[in-house]
Amino acid sequence: MILTLTPNPSLDRTYEVPSLDRGEVIRATGDRMDPGGKGVNVSRAVAAAGGATLAVLPLGGAPGALVAQLLDEQGIEVAPVPVAGQTRSNIAVAEPDGTLTKINATGPELTAAEAESLLSAVRERSGGADWIACCGSLPRGLAPSWYADLVARAHAAGARIALDTSGPALLAALAERPDVVKPNAEELAEAVGRPLTTVGDAVKAAEELRQSGARAVLASLGADGQLLVDDSGTYFGSAPVDAVRSNVGAGDASLAGFLVAGGSGATALASAVAHGAAAVQLPGSAMPTPADLAPAAVTVTTRIPLDRVLTEPAS
Repeated sequence: MILTLTPNPSLDRTYEVPSLDRGEVIRATGDRMDPGGKGVNVSRAVAAAGGATLAVLPLGGAPGALVAQLLDEQGIEVAPVPVAGQTRSNIAVAEPDGTLTKINATGPELTAAEAESLLSAVRERSGGADWIACCGSLPRGLAPSWYADLVARAHAAGARIALDTSGPALLAALAERPDVVKPNAEELAEAVGRPLTTVGDAVKAAEELRQSGARAVLASLGADGQLLVDDSGTYFGSAPVDAVRSNVGAGDASLAGFLVAGGSGATALASAVAHGAAAVQLPGSAMPTPADLAPAAVTVTTRIPLDRVLTEPAS
């Protein structure tokens, strides 16, 4: 069972449009509404893969109630922590060439009591969990050290932690040795304080995060693939994608694929790549089912293409 924690969940609305023309009336060719937030997406992907999951998240107002309802309709157990503020609503606009424009709301400010209630909910519901996945940005009211505190408490209880966050929250948590961290290229560059232009640059940055405390680093490199650096070695995985429809939640699907496949080594990386490649070919933040996956198309190697220039260099 994989327990997810999303401190700043959202209600996500995605519109597909012929083109995004500023100042014009645009008629959508498709739209969908999904429960959002990185941890929520991980739970959705685990459930889509047929796995057991529990989503812990703070919820408030009508959007929060709708998030809980949508998750329930997808068969995902929810452990809601009531908060006074209203759950945020986000908007994404997807164009045919794969360009995605996102408008993310700030979200509510959590009180000290609400923050402690979140930690308590994780502690009370994590018994029997194979992994605790802590994902996303921290809402207002939570200090950057909040994830570090959670990792320390979870490790003290014998749980394994997967952490997907960025900036000061990521750096503060490294000292508590999370079992795996999952940055994308931009987040990896930010963490080490320098641009990444090649796969080799990303490898060096991942190694630095391990030196700072991360036990494993699963890095998404966009169209170039994914990188795993852990105690067993360094692996590079990739898969062809015919056309990108939406990359919303693709990294979350990758993390889910990694965790449901055990969370370590080449097999887990192959699962992560398969889930990520499938997710970008689906609309909105739809999560892939086993029928959407193409595991035979995935390549994982220990022969890292260090000199390959990243399609989207990270600064």
